[in-house]
Amino acid sequence: MNFSQKKTTGRCSNGMLMIDFIALESGLPLLNPIKDQTANFRHGADFAVAGATALPVEILENEKMVNLSTNSSLSVQLDWMSSHFQTNGYTDRPDKLEKALFLVGGIGGNEFIFSLLEGKTMEETQRMVPEVVEAIIHGVRRVISLGATQIVVPGNFPGGCFPIALTIFMTDNSSAYDEHHCLKDFNNLIIFFNDHLRQAILDLKKEYPNITLIYGDYYNAYLWLLQNAVSLGFEKNSLQKACCGTGGDYNFDIHIKCGDPGVSVCVDPSTYISWDGAHLTQEAYSWLARWLIDNNILPQLNWAPSLSV
Repeated sequence: MNFSQKKTTGRCSNGMLMIDFIALESGLPLLNPIKDQTANFRHGADFAVAGATALPVEILENEKMVNLSTNSSLSVQLDWMSSHFQTNGYTDRPDKLEKALFLVGGIGGNEFIFSLLEGKTMEETQRMVPEVVEAIIHGVRRVISLGATQIVVPGNFPGGCFPIALTIFMTDNSSAYDEHHCLKDFNNLIIFFNDHLRQAILDLKKEYPNITLIYGDYYNAYLWLLQNAVSLGFEKNSLQKACCGTGGDYNFDIHIKCGDPGVSVCVDPSTYISWDGAHLTQEAYSWLARWLIDNNILPQLNWAPSLSV
């Protein structure tokens, strides 16, 4: 399901996302977004919103950060989930939810971009990490309270490898980049966040020994993809360029984005990792999902779900 290679659709990719590949791997149809009132949710639902944050909008506003993408933070999405379960009788059928696979995230990275864009230092932004992790863990607790027993909680991708960060925080200092030409400081922030999230999940597992809680290692999945990109069919000179974008070293301009008039799409998106500078292509997501399923999720999961939410 690869959308038109000549036109954008308004979505944050040119085709399927990781959740779609995970659903297909489990033998389920693609999950419909919860706001689609005509959709069939018998096999699950997708509550995610592009640009969402783990922290509520009110907290962001207190920190003088504005999310122009959406006000549907993690807590709002979980409210939708709770309402959906009550309306459709899932709360009276714990057997259904016990067999379901829940993916909570990835979320929590947008806060860091917003913070840095507001002029906060890397150190100031890093001080947000415990609060962001706490919001995610609170969300996981809510999912458990609804009846979930198998939950994957992903960390963040190495955002310092993405065109959006490489463009906004570009520097002439060559020592700021690693061997993959990713921004070291930005990725160190993500590593710091991921380490805190992983530890919080381990602590939660002690509290809920009968719940399968899995840390989704998006960071190392992406590094594997970057290291093996050429052999997987990605164009060597486009590994950190947006397929849909314009301008600069990374084909990305924060003021002229994918979908805006005059912004073109690359000839073959399957040879690009990045779709629009902040999100990935279907081809990239397919390889990332494959790595996660084989190396991260499946080995830890009692997986024969009849419902994926």
